[in-house]
Amino acid sequence: MQVILRSDYEALGKIGDVITVKPGYARNFLIPRGIAYSANKSNLARLEQDRKVLQMRDLKERRKAGDVYAQINGLRLLKAMQVGEEDRMFGAVTSSDIAELVKERGIDIDRRKIQLDEPIKHLGEFQIPVKLHREVTAMLVVDVVPAS
Repeated sequence: MQVILRSDYEALGKIGDVITVKPGYARNFLIPRGIAYSANKSNLARLEQDRKVLQMRDLKERRKAGDVYAQINGLRLLKAMQVGEEDRMFGAVTSSDIAELVKERGIDIDRRKIQLDEPIKHLGEFQIPVKLHREVTAMLVVDVVPAS
């Protein structure tokens, strides 16, 4: 079954792509969640008309991501954590914590854009990628230190 993507979806493609998926996947997952809609004649014709609007929206989002990139790329953040014996941390640093640290600097970033594979559970310096747009990825440096 062919469907048209309404939004970027990492595993499938970008907005406006016409892709072929199994009918059950489209009917039970993609279409009900608003990720895609069926690729019939009328929807394909509408897609051709909307392509310019989609391209302009993508360009605008890329420019906005570029502005945020200039502000946060290479930004060093300091997170103090409680530690016990042998510098073992109580708790962990999550993407929400990192988003809060960035927000304290006056920049609002969605925590889901922070590409943290698993929470940080030990002290040290970490390079954290932030995917602002599918073509723009910034790097943050997070220093996790013991709280005094």
